[in-house]
Amino acid sequence: MSINLFDLTGKTALITGGVHGLGMAMAKGLGNAGAKIVVNDLSQEAIDNAVAEYKSVGIEAYGYVFNVTDEKAVIAAINKIEAEVGPIDILVNNAGIIKRTPIIEMEVEDFTAVINVDLISPFIVSKNVAKGMIQRGGGKIINICSMMSELGRDSVSAYAAAKGGLKMLTKNMATEWAKFNIQTNGIGPGYFATSQTAPIRVDGHPFNEFIVSRTPAGRWGNPDDLQGAAIFLSSKASDFVNGHIVYVDGGILATIGKPSNE
Repeated sequence: MSINLFDLTGKTALITGGVHGLGMAMAKGLGNAGAKIVVNDLSQEAIDNAVAEYKSVGIEAYGYVFNVTDEKAVIAAINKIEAEVGPIDILVNNAGIIKRTPIIEMEVEDFTAVINVDLISPFIVSKNVAKGMIQRGGGKIINICSMMSELGRDSVSAYAAAKGGLKMLTKNMATEWAKFNIQTNGIGPGYFATSQTAPIRVDGHPFNEFIVSRTPAGRWGNPDDLQGAAIFLSSKASDFVNGHIVYVDGGILATIGKPSNE
């Protein structure tokens, strides 16, 4: 009997912040592979709109309001999700924020806010989801890292510090939890065509020209380009893959520049 290594039927996946953009794209991939989808946000309206979107394409989806930086709220939400939807088999730590401010001008409070959401919340959510995974004999955790886990860039010091830390936290989670049959890996998206990047993706915009010329694939990523990596790292196909960051970036990190046509 053949086994579909990528089938997620019967699995429950929690995608933090999965109400729009890249988080929603990855969640749709998991849902189309058979998983029940659970998303969170601070806004009930955003959750309602997202759940309606998932259901409109035939995906079983649920949403919960809670703050990923509040451990008591996280624990209560996990208990509620597992009672109402099912045990969390897959966790995608996708919630994140960014503040674009030069280091010398950045307030400590703003730096701390980014660290709290982008680094400390994956620690909080993973630690409490992993307790159930350990009891049940396994699970999958995916931390959404970034090219800023590897590279610096003007004005994103807090974000880069958080994502660099998240890369190492991923490796430490893998180190501690592999013996419990929990695979912890990361996905590092490159530059993607989303509503947030729309203003800088117009022809002639300097940043658009920079990204297209810097990317060997010669284009911005489509959010759906992340689905394969998300499904792989959530499925049996990755049962012996642990502590890696999969960069879905069109080749940016592989080269110092886009090859010429010569």
